[in-house]
Amino acid sequence: MSVPMTLLGLLDREPSHGYELKRDYDTFFSRGKPLPFGQVYATLSRLVRDGKIVVGEVEPGVGPERKRYVITDQGATDVESWLTEPVDAEPNLQTMLFTKVVLALMLGRPAEEYLDVQRATHLRRMTELTEIKRGGNLVDTMLADHGLFHLEADLHWIDTTVARLDALRETVAGR
Repeated sequence: MSVPMTLLGLLDREPSHGYELKRDYDTFFSRGKPLPFGQVYATLSRLVRDGKIVVGEVEPGVGPERKRYVITDQGATDVESWLTEPVDAEPNLQTMLFTKVVLALMLGRPAEEYLDVQRATHLRRMTELTEIKRGGNLVDTMLADHGLFHLEADLHWIDTTVARLDALRETVAGR
């Protein structure tokens, strides 16, 4: 999971305060492991330092001033590049792939196209693993089978997600 890229994606949707970013992150991406406030603000500080976001309007609050963070052109370009780059085809990628799908929907981007690119990446990796099985020893064959089974499950998840994109789009829009 890439916390900086996820926060950038949320900011690409709209300028937000740190507590709003944490709320949306926890709602859509944490699944039982909330993002600590300290990590949110440390990440935002690094993103400001790196020129990917800027501090917009500052509002008085009950405690410290409330800063609204705004994505820069560089940050928006980074989000677009990150969203369109397929995740390495390996087991346990659903978390990052799911994050990309939800952010793409939040940002009005073509999530189905991203999933199509991901499907092609998985199919290429499956071809490679099938070749390993053909020429490998038992250990290579078993490891290739392990990878293939995970990739098959991922492909099933991709197909199911494509079928549910409209419903997920409505869920995300209703946040």
